[in-house]
Amino acid sequence: MTQDTSVPRLVTVIITTSPTPSAPSTELVSAVLESFEEHCHALTLCNAIVVFDAFDQIVPTARLKKGQVTPQQAADFDEYKKNVKELILTKYCHVGAKFTQRRATAEYGSPNPQNTVDYTISQTGDKKVTFIEPSRRLGFGLAVRSALRVTQTPFVWVQQHDWALVADFPMAPLVQIMRAYDSHPETPIKYICLAAIRMLSHAISEQHPALRELSSCFTQKYEDPTHPGVKIPLTPIYFWHDKPHLASTAHYLERVFPSRLAMLRGDFIEDKIGQRARAQMKEGLVSVPCSLS
Repeated sequence: MTQDTSVPRLVTVIITTSPTPSAPSTELVSAVLESFEEHCHALTLCNAIVVFDAFDQIVPTARLKKGQVTPQQAADFDEYKKNVKELILTKYCHVGAKFTQRRATAEYGSPNPQNTVDYTISQTGDKKVTFIEPSRRLGFGLAVRSALRVTQTPFVWVQQHDWALVADFPMAPLVQIMRAYDSHPETPIKYICLAAIRMLSHAISEQHPALRELSSCFTQKYEDPTHPGVKIPLTPIYFWHDKPHLASTAHYLERVFPSRLAMLRGDFIEDKIGQRARAQMKEGLVSVPCSLS
């Protein structure tokens, strides 16, 4: 299919990265960008926002998910950020671009002055490339929210630095399907996730009959209204995963981040929102899912 040029106007790529054992090498982010080229070229044409999440403590033994790094990892992080910036600017054809800078604040939890993290937003003049650098650790949840707040497109592709694409992804028809079904009374589609292989059979699982019945009702091939005959199979998903996903920007901000209390510093979205939603569905407190995968 010919590449739909509407994708760059409708989607912003959000890449989150943080201290990693491979730093200062850019091998993880490079693998992600190469997977875009191979499996979803449209993502290389979209505006890109990269969030460089920081660390909290320097310790003898690293616990990266807790924001704890070794002295060597701390020393490597500045070089890593420099290398990733050069990589992104090269891939997105903005080498030598001039940046504007501004400051912003990520608030979280109770309205206490201590419950904030300052961060710097650096943008190219055309806003094609944006870098966000917090003064201390945000965590994945607040990192994504910070990027969403500067996003100017109706959809986002959220990409962690260690989940490269391994198969072709039909971005153009999926975006058009999401636009067409955004306010559908029965099957609003606002989030499409690339679930792990172990999740492929969840729609026919015998473990939760009510969810299986719901899945059977809404699992179908959805047609791209701009390309008659192009249909994409989608099935309901009952968990908000952090794995690569396409989502409505407005839905993300309204449903995942309705207030500063929704996400604390250091939280992962799937650990907070995903677990809560799944528990409510199992208990029958939520009758209809609002996301498809």
